[in-house]
Amino acid sequence: METKVDAIAEGIYRLSTFVPEIAAPAGFTFNQFLIDAEEPLLFHCGPRSLFPSVSKALSAIMPVERLRWISFGHIEADECGSMNLWLAAAPQAQVVHGQTACMVSLNDLADRPPRALADGDVMDIGGRRVRYIDTPHVPHAWESGLIYEETTRTLFCGDLFTQIGQGPAVTKESVLEAAIAAENAFQATSLTPATGPTIRMLAALEPRRLAVMHGSSYEGDCADLLSQLAHYYEAALAAKSAVGLREG
Repeated sequence: METKVDAIAEGIYRLSTFVPEIAAPAGFTFNQFLIDAEEPLLFHCGPRSLFPSVSKALSAIMPVERLRWISFGHIEADECGSMNLWLAAAPQAQVVHGQTACMVSLNDLADRPPRALADGDVMDIGGRRVRYIDTPHVPHAWESGLIYEETTRTLFCGDLFTQIGQGPAVTKESVLEAAIAAENAFQATSLTPATGPTIRMLAALEPRRLAVMHGSSYEGDCADLLSQLAHYYEAALAAKSAVGLREG
């Protein structure tokens, strides 16, 4: 497998690996994102099987040992399966995540103690400001959290807007329909009364681009796109609730 590198903003690189066997015949992409700053940050580690390809791709941008911070949305193989391989390759690197993730899993799983952030904490990584945002159960997992790079106004939105297949690194065309199709296929999102409001909270940031973990990233009216996604999940929750009332 080959990991391709594309810049999606100044100093932000998408490292993307296409795996045709997953969700065949369309296939599936696994994307990691490097924020190249004085203290570089990698968002998403990828599974262990992809580490050789992804680390080789990153080394074309900078030496792997320069990596200082490692983060991801939640505890799952495609998000952090290779976490300790990255820690071994980059001796100064440290995992950084929310307090819940550190308490529940990362204090035990990470080979070096992680740094725990509170909701809204901002890290100045040298030329970039990274804000940590708690998003429990959005799209899934209690410990879920995302990061927002304030300088470029890039929201690293993890599994939100997951798309099946292989598209361009970044698009200005809406990815909403593709994301809904993937949700219908995988049923991966936790539908709770907090799902819609949490996504609307992200929309209020008014990001310029969405760095998507599976599929194309998006550049454009991200607030509107996030609001549309929130509306979709609110309608889906209402529909399921109505079915439950009828069956009850």
